[in-house]
Amino acid sequence: MKPLFSSHRGLVFRLLLALLLIFAAMRTHPDDQPAVDSDNRATQRLNREESLLLRDFATEIDATLEHHIETKPLIPLPAHKSTLKIDVHKALSGVTSQMDDREKRSDQHNLSIPEIRKIALENNLSLKIANIEPVIAETAVGEERAKFDNIIFANANLRHLDAPGIGGDNVKLSSSNPLLDDQRVKLSLEPQKIEQLNAEAGIAIPLRTGGVVTLSSPIERKITKGQLDSDEFRSALRFSISQPLLRNAGIAVNEASINIAHYERRAVDMRTRLQSIRVISIIDKAYWELYAAWAELDVRRQQYELANQNLTMVQRRVDEGLTAAIEISRAEIGVTDRVESLIIANTKLKLNQRQLKFLLNDQTYTIDSDIHIVPTTTPTLVYYNLDRKQIASLALDGRLELLELELRLAADLTRIEFLENQTLPLFTLDYSYGALSNSRGSFSQTYEDVVRNRFNDWSIGLRFELPMTNEARRMQLQRAVQQRIQRLTTKTLQEQVVLREIYDVFDQVEQNWQRILATRQQVILAGINYEAELKQFKEGLRTMTEVLEMLTLLGEAQIKEINAVRDYQAALIDLAYATGTLLGYSRVEF
Repeated sequence: MKPLFSSHRGLVFRLLLALLLIFAAMRTHPDDQPAVDSDNRATQRLNREESLLLRDFATEIDATLEHHIETKPLIPLPAHKSTLKIDVHKALSGVTSQMDDREKRSDQHNLSIPEIRKIALENNLSLKIANIEPVIAETAVGEERAKFDNIIFANANLRHLDAPGIGGDNVKLSSSNPLLDDQRVKLSLEPQKIEQLNAEAGIAIPLRTGGVVTLSSPIERKITKGQLDSDEFRSALRFSISQPLLRNAGIAVNEASINIAHYERRAVDMRTRLQSIRVISIIDKAYWELYAAWAELDVRRQQYELANQNLTMVQRRVDEGLTAAIEISRAEIGVTDRVESLIIANTKLKLNQRQLKFLLNDQTYTIDSDIHIVPTTTPTLVYYNLDRKQIASLALDGRLELLELELRLAADLTRIEFLENQTLPLFTLDYSYGALSNSRGSFSQTYEDVVRNRFNDWSIGLRFELPMTNEARRMQLQRAVQQRIQRLTTKTLQEQVVLREIYDVFDQVEQNWQRILATRQQVILAGINYEAELKQFKEGLRTMTEVLEMLTLLGEAQIKEINAVRDYQAALIDLAYATGTLLGYSRVEF
């Protein structure tokens, strides 16, 4: 009779091959499609230009601000200059003779918004910190992928035994030799010295199906010294495979940690990109704050110069006997009032300069440097009648916070599928096969029998394991499900927040544009009234106090217009940020 299963070795190999093919086919799960879509959308979003061109979403565009204003202002306004060419020393000339010598030698650098952004992307500390996170996340992905790395192993063990003679058990022999059959003997161990060297080397190959294939070659040398000396070599070639059939089975389960790490890395990419956009938006706003500070300083200088001109004119008229001498004191009060405003405007300019330098963190523009940054990018004084629904749709599609949540939801789904698998019983198929050698007297001969496969052993078995209640794994699955439900609710809330933000910004853009129109009218009317008051003063119908009051109203109207222009630029920046992009002055690459 043939040994059990001896004729079915080929069937066993076919069975194992079929199992491996089945698990190799289990690469995706039907529910994985949303996760794949989120990953593709994230990739497309990261490859997209970070710019919002408002004219692409406008149903109507007014060419310039002058489309709404027919009357030209009587006094040139800083907001209408093609570039700001403001000299702080000229602005303060005649105000004080005690100006710091260091400030007199300070330099000026003209910078546009694209140049400011470039410097910030290269040097801003917040961006440098944020840019480290994707590198850390990438190492986590590499760490998870390395779990399928092949393992080369080797071990050796040397044993020495110096055994005394030991009386053994009484036994009865069964033998084909009639002289030995049914003989009763006592087995005794003779005194002997044994040296035994066991070594094994091989490779373990983790499979993406959850199994492990092991190929190894053990070798043994045994030296016996005693009444019957011997020196024996034995070797083998072994193959074994252990494949889970339920828990930890399948490619989707065993690659779950890699996919989760990949989604986490994508989420970090989104968060880093969002941080970059946030920082650049802050710098853009700081740029327009500096622009407004320069413009306000220019207005204050104009106010001071006009007050000085009035003082000179009044002194001349007093000398000619055309005006009472009291008007000189009134004109002097007007000059001193504007000196204080000029000093405050100069300090405000310094503070805004320092804030922008802090954000840039560039060696050229250190916080304590004497360099004055002069903005050269002109404001966008164009009204866009925007398609609100189209931009809101763009915001929902492109907001990085929402894409980050989608990626984390994809990771949650993968985690849930993994934990569902972990609630199954552990049911494992184990198979091993070894080609053995006969005992040989030399190492060179020991693999002859292995190659010829004269002797072999093999085994196949099943293992089953299941906790009595399985409570721990079921609770882990329940917690993962609840966390995903919570994140889904958070995503819904975030979408509502995004819609509210985008429509709030629409109203702010509209409001600030209307403010620009209103303040421009104020400036024009204040300029006309100032000229009229000054003319009536020369005719003796007005006092210098009334002239200076109208000059003050003109200056305040100009400051209001500057602030409205600044706020309009900030609202446009907020509009772009609400869509997850930057205002499209230039292409920005991260």
